[in-house]
Amino acid sequence: MKPVIIVPAFNPDDKLITLVEDLKRLDLEIIVVNDGSKQECSSIFETIEEEFQCMICTHSKNMGKGAALKTGISYVLSHFPNLPGFVTADADGQHSPKDIYKVAEFLENNSSGLILGKRDFSGKNIPLKSYLGNRITSFVFLLSTAKKCPDTQTGLRGIPMAYSQNCLSVEGDRYEFEMNMLFKMAREGVPFIYVPIDTIYLADNASSHFHPVKDSVRIYLNIFKYSFSSLLSAMLDLSLFTILAHLVFGRGTIGLLAATVIARLTSGSFNYLVNKHWVFKSKNKYGGETLTYFTLFCSQMFLSWLFVSLLKNVPLNLTFIKILVDSILFILSYNIQKKYIFVSKRKKWKTDDKKIYRTL
Repeated sequence: MKPVIIVPAFNPDDKLITLVEDLKRLDLEIIVVNDGSKQECSSIFETIEEEFQCMICTHSKNMGKGAALKTGISYVLSHFPNLPGFVTADADGQHSPKDIYKVAEFLENNSSGLILGKRDFSGKNIPLKSYLGNRITSFVFLLSTAKKCPDTQTGLRGIPMAYSQNCLSVEGDRYEFEMNMLFKMAREGVPFIYVPIDTIYLADNASSHFHPVKDSVRIYLNIFKYSFSSLLSAMLDLSLFTILAHLVFGRGTIGLLAATVIARLTSGSFNYLVNKHWVFKSKNKYGGETLTYFTLFCSQMFLSWLFVSLLKNVPLNLTFIKILVDSILFILSYNIQKKYIFVSKRKKWKTDDKKIYRTL
């Protein structure tokens, strides 16, 4: 069997009917998730269910695109566990049936990687907010994962069944879910396979429910908060290190070690409390979490001292060398803290035919 197509839909128009009809002609099975659409859209869902035998899952209220995708994935796991995987596509006409079919075909033949529909943003018809949004998220993604992804905001994705549970464990119920999925897959070493697709923006992307400010904040919020927390900690660390290294302990290897330890202990304690209670909002007890954090903290402190000591004879300012070393360690530390230390309890998703619900 070919992969099933999952289409989240919130207040769709007739373009959804056209999409379902075209996909049915290509002999594809479709699951549409009605994400709490207004009553006026009921006829659209009735049409695609009755005329095209499309499977419908319904949320009683709008829960967000991420939640709708999780609902569709849960339905696939419950009803089609032996499929090679599933393809996610948007309901607003931005993904052509031929491109959806192309991604489904790639998924059929490539079960070990995440298939991403890649658009070309070099054209003149690209809305400015879409162009800038994609460029910014691609840059942030590269900094956070050291992995290139030229189209982080593509909604057309082919996902092998082996990664379905990974998707269900991804944080976020709205637009941030898709970005978080890419982060999780990249960190776990899942290969990204890019499939060129058409770049379609209808009426300057007016039908999109993406809110540039509100949803961008959701996508970037933790990265911004972590960066701000780390900046404050780094300022405290650098200030103490500079004072201690130049005025107290000197520039010898032992002196640098003493300055690094005292500065890092002070800034690290501050950073731990801010990250736990403000950045990641962890509700876990202090015991194991604190031990894991300070294991990372000590490793980072040792590596900072080691590399600064090794590079101290380079004809550069000592403080600049420390900034460079700690910037690299900063990126590594964020990923480790998010993935292994400040980990919230995940939501478990269950399905019962068309009744989809969550339990904590």
